[in-house]
Order: sequence, then C-alpha cells, then structure tokens
Amino acid sequence: MAGYKETPRQKMIAMMYLVLTALLALNVSKQILDAFLVVNESVVTTNEIMHNKIGTVYDQFAQQYRLNPEKVGEHFDKAKLAREYSNDLITYIDNQMFGLVKYSEREDSLSVIENFYEVEVVPDLLDPQKKVNKLTLNLQSVPTKDKFDRSTTWFITQGRAEVFKQKIGDFRIKMGELIPEEYRHRVEIGLHTDEEYYNADGKSQSWERHHFYHTILAAEVTIMNKIIAEVQTAELHVVSELFSEITLADFKFEAVTAKIIPKTNYIIKGRKYEAEVLVAAYDDKTNPDVYILQGANEITDANISRAQKWEGKDGIVKLEWNANTEGMHKFAGIIEITNPEGEKERHHFVHEYIVATPSLTVAAKKMNVFYRSVDNPVSISVPGIAKNMIRPSISIGTITRDPDAPGDWIVRMPKKATKAIVGASAEYEGQMMNMGAFEFRVKRVPDPVAQIAGMTEGSLSRNELLAANAIIPVMKDFEFDLNFIVTGFRMGTIINGDWVPKRTGGNQLSSEMQDIIRNSRRGQKFFFENIQAEGPDGSKRSLNTVNLTIN
Repeated sequence: MAGYKETPRQKMIAMMYLVLTALLALNVSKQILDAFLVVNESVVTTNEIMHNKIGTVYDQFAQQYRLNPEKVGEHFDKAKLAREYSNDLITYIDNQMFGLVKYSEREDSLSVIENFYEVEVVPDLLDPQKKVNKLTLNLQSVPTKDKFDRSTTWFITQGRAEVFKQKIGDFRIKMGELIPEEYRHRVEIGLHTDEEYYNADGKSQSWERHHFYHTILAAEVTIMNKIIAEVQTAELHVVSELFSEITLADFKFEAVTAKIIPKTNYIIKGRKYEAEVLVAAYDDKTNPDVYILQGANEITDANISRAQKWEGKDGIVKLEWNANTEGMHKFAGIIEITNPEGEKERHHFVHEYIVATPSLTVAAKKMNVFYRSVDNPVSISVPGIAKNMIRPSISIGTITRDPDAPGDWIVRMPKKATKAIVGASAEYEGQMMNMGAFEFRVKRVPDPVAQIAGMTEGSLSRNELLAANAIIPVMKDFEFDLNFIVTGFRMGTIINGDWVPKRTGGNQLSSEMQDIIRNSRRGQKFFFENIQAEGPDGSKRSLNTVNLTIN
C-alpha cells in the first residue's frame, strides 16, 4: 500500500491547474475564470474521494488493532498522529480560505457561511460513530472571485503566505518522522516549497509570490484546495506505509489478495505501459512470480503455457512494455507466492488500460458555431476515453464520421436551424455513460466580398483592369474552403456626360465592357454593381459594389 500512485484523475487535475495558472498571467477572461471554477470543483471532488480512501485504511487499522492490539498498537498510534497532523494543516488551510473570502467580500462570518458555504454533517475518520460539521465553499457564488487586490494583500502584504509555507514545512518534517528512517525512502511526502520558481518573464521568485502574488481569489482557492489534495495524499502514503509495516503474522493469510497498481490507465501513444503487481501487506523478503497473458480474460491451465513470466524483487513485480497501438487493451495474470506453510498459492487478476494519441482541445465559446449546408469538422474527446469508444449525438442535423480524419466527425446543419446541441456517451467501466453536451449556434455562411484585381475601391490603370477581367468573390476571414460563383453583374460609367450601364452574365467582363474600358480616360470612374452570386448550397447572394477609378 505504500506504493500508492496518483490516479489519472489526480494527474489530469494537476496538469489543468498548471495550465490555468499560466493562463492567469496573461488575462483573466470569463473563459479562464470559468475554467478555474471547473478545476476547483474537480479538485474538491477528488479531495472527497481521497478522504474516503484514507478512511478505508483507518478502518483496516482499527480492525487489526481489535484482533491484536499489542502488535498493532504502536503503528496505529503513529497513524493517529498522522491524522492529527493532516487535520491540523487542512483546518488551517480551510480557515485561510474562509478568512480570504470574508476579507475580500467585506462581510461578517455568519454572512459568509450563509451566502457562500454549504454545511453538512460527516463521520469522523478515526471514529465513524462521531459526527463533525464540514463546510464546503461554493466558489461560483463569490462575487469577488475574479479580484486579486485584496487576496494579494491577505497573503503577501499581511505575511500569511510566509506562515503558510512554514506550516507546510513543519508538516513534512513531522510526517516523515512517523516513518522509521530505513523505510523513509519508500514514502513520498510531496509538498515541496524549496524548489525553483519563475515568473512569466523567467525571473526567479519565492514560493509565496509564485502562488499568491497578483493571483485572483478563484485561483488562490483552487491552489489551497490543491494543497489540501497533496496533504491528503501525503497522509495516505504515510498511513499506508505504517499499515504495511505490520508483519504478515499479525493477519490471517486469507486476507492477502493480488493488487496491480498501474502508473496510469491513460497512456499517450508511443509511451510505455508501467505497473506494479504486489501482494498487499506481504513480506518484502518474498519474491513473487507473475504470469501475464496479453488479450486474455483469464489464465487457465490451457493457456498458461503462452503466458510470459515476470520475476519479482522485494515483494513487487514491475511490468513494462511498449504501448504503440491505440485503443483499449486487456491482459490477465497470476501472481504466485509462497505462504507461511511453504505452499505455492496463486492469485488471479485481470486489468484493462487505454492507449490514446496525444491531443489538445481548446474551446473558445465565441467560436462555437456551425454553418448551414456545409461540412463542419468536429473533434470530440473525453479525457481517459479512446476516441473509438465515443458515441456522439446531435439535436438537429446529422453527425457522421470524417472519412479524411479518423476519430473526428462531420456535422451538417439544415437551412432553418438556429442552434444545435452535440452530446456524447462512452463506455466506462462496462457501462454507457453520458459524458456531457455542448451547445452550438447555427449561422448562415457569410457573404463573400466582391473584388476586382484584389480591390473593392481605388485606382488602377486601364491595362490592370482589363488584365483582371473578372469579379472574384472572396471569403475573408472564413476558415472553410468554400467558393461562391458570380452569376452576373452590371458595369456603369459616365461617357460625354451620359450614364452608360452594361450588364453581363457570369463573372467576366463582356467584350462591350472591355471596349469601353480601352477607350476610357484618366480619372474616369467605373461602378460594378448589382453583383449576384450563388453559394455551394444554392443560396443567392447580392454582393457589395466595386468602385474603381482609371489613373
């Protein structure tokens, strides 16, 4: 259990936090602020999951203490100290969060609780029969969440960031001292505050200024919740190590089960799959053997000859192989150990993981637009889910696979559509789950701009105008490869005081128009108007007038 690794969800949240912190230095837009709210909510959810996971370890400790208090007592007492240290630091962080909101909103404590917090009663980790109050900040409801002046004053000007850093350092020391010196290398406490930190200009800065200087309230709350996550992770590592130090003789052998701990279940294509297979709470002097069969649901006597053997060291078997094929992968295994009676015992396991191509999704809300009657390319991705397992849906129109971009989709909108909702479901842990939906505006393809010789107005020579010979409809600042066809236009000019209009079909100058241009004089104006064009969807458009002067 001391070999606990971060889950893919925790790693994803940590990466999102780093990206959002960098974005914050650029501009606090509504999109970035909304992203901080999403990340903070994910961190809070992860903290609740971690809280429950830690509670499971304490429950196991209590159970073993009841069976053999003499053997388990010393380790259990240290585990209780770990709970005390962790609870003290988390309480301090929660108080800083509460104080920051109170200071920023300029309200009294009761108003802050009533307006911005949710209160619930939860069981105590060490004594589930005992109930305690839990306050959870609703960051979305805090009006000053996008302000940084008073939050900077709270932490930097008033010196709280320095105290914060000191408390984190004290926590690391005290938690490390709970583990015997010879085993400390196996436990990662984390929460480092003495690393090199740099600002956006690449200049070195302190931990305090890096996290709390000119940082909006929403970001600082997210940072504090992230630190709470690291505190809980440290607590889990320490308590798990203390639990694993209890010798196997203190337990019934039937409680021992095979465990596989992958470094991650979500793998970027081209990287390696890595995992540890171990027997929980087993003697680290025993070296188990593991048999792995790729693509199987179970290892049996009939197929074990095809399984690959992996030898263990210090009670752990490390698995590693290349992950070059995208999609879902499965393997079955057996871990073989020797029990205290000297008999061989086998424990079966099966595991799945996903290999995916690296991708980056950037959503700009003002760009969420589909255009009618054209192919709209769409990329749909869900973190941790392979693209071939995603099943999209749309409220109007059609969504089909893109034949030119495997894994992507093409959306087509009918002529009268004004909005569309794209949703997706995917298979997750054996069940189809709704993964959310996005709303898109639906617009008509914009009108092209009529140009002659790349101009809508201005001066040019007769030869330049004759060489251009045609009106070209140009789609300015439009990303789609879309072409309109000019079906006709009128050219007008003044000759000897009379207005002379000429009309032609298509986009090219007629021979009569060309003759007029050849005989034109310097300063004579030509007006190309009533320009008609047809789009690829058959829609008719009236385009802008082009006014040119002969120089």
